[in-house]
Amino acid sequence: MHNKVPFFIKFLLLYFKSFRPYFDNCSIFCRFLPNMNRILPFLGIFALVITFSGCADKYQSYRSLYPFKSPNGQPDYANLDYWAAHPDKKDPSDSVPRPLLAEVRDTLADVFFLHPTTFTDKKEAARPNAAIDDDYINAKTDYSTILLQASAFNQQSRVFSPRYRQAHIGNFYGADSALAVQALQLAYSDVRNAFRYYLQHNNNGRPIIIASHSQGALMAIELLKEFFDNKPLQQQLVVAYVVGWPLEKNSFTSLRACAEPIQTNCVCSWRTFKMGYEAPWVKKEKERSASLIVTNPLSWKTDTSFVSRQANKGSVLTRFNKIYKSTADAQIQNGVLYSYRPHFPGSFLYRTDNYHIGDINLYYLNIRENVRERLSSFLRTSANNQSAR
Repeated sequence: MHNKVPFFIKFLLLYFKSFRPYFDNCSIFCRFLPNMNRILPFLGIFALVITFSGCADKYQSYRSLYPFKSPNGQPDYANLDYWAAHPDKKDPSDSVPRPLLAEVRDTLADVFFLHPTTFTDKKEAARPNAAIDDDYINAKTDYSTILLQASAFNQQSRVFSPRYRQAHIGNFYGADSALAVQALQLAYSDVRNAFRYYLQHNNNGRPIIIASHSQGALMAIELLKEFFDNKPLQQQLVVAYVVGWPLEKNSFTSLRACAEPIQTNCVCSWRTFKMGYEAPWVKKEKERSASLIVTNPLSWKTDTSFVSRQANKGSVLTRFNKIYKSTADAQIQNGVLYSYRPHFPGSFLYRTDNYHIGDINLYYLNIRENVRERLSSFLRTSANNQSAR
């Protein structure tokens, strides 16, 4: 590991006192639905069950699929067990919603997907990091974020997603900042080692797409700085989707925000909230005049124009084989992405102001299409450059 504290650790410490947890898991999400009376909590939970993630623990039945044990507590990326998604095995990232089964698919690029926090059990809060061979956490990871998020990127790409010793969600709002630093450094050391293994054994000069959410986005920022920014590998970068974490414009030397739908070698980022809601940490960002990269995932531009939900080609929520069209609009304001309450069956019960859990899922088909368009643009440019030599 580096002796210096990475940029993203400094960024975390800057936010530590004002940051409230982003909710990657319904068991926590349900407890913090704002401004409920005695009846509305039950309605809010019901809405979440039929939309983003069920509060019932459905992952127990998958635990038997993950019997492997690490002899030293560390991941071995030569072993497929330590990959949540990998093209050399069948996994939930290969899944395609039933209405899309007829689409043309290919493997023209590689997606390196860094998943969000799935280590959220309050009973485990004393453990700063997840065990790499925890069968329950691995089942939860694969059948939540890998199925519902990583699959958005699989139409024309091979998907790689490493397991890593992720920091417990409590590290993002606890009192012990030193412990949080150590937990995040350990998590990133695994991500770094996985990416190095991928480059050495799997990439072979192929185009790369970085995709990430929440804690995974925090890891992605550091990965982009270390391996891509102003480095030769940047020429292989189609695009980076750094979603669900604030990304400052000055994070990079040469990487820039994507300003057009087919731009390449650039970065997209957004965090989704209900229109008009200003989270406490967003207020802190405004107070210090933070300049953030924010992308509208309906227009793929960075201006503040309102884009109607009619431009939303489809969301994939918890019913993976069901696509809900025209669900969420999008507008950039104050360093975040805003949407009016999404439209889907039961959405009138959806009470939260923080749409973090739906950052990718609300815009699933638009993301899928954008990956295809940017990759096509990248390959055309690469072919033209080859012809000019």
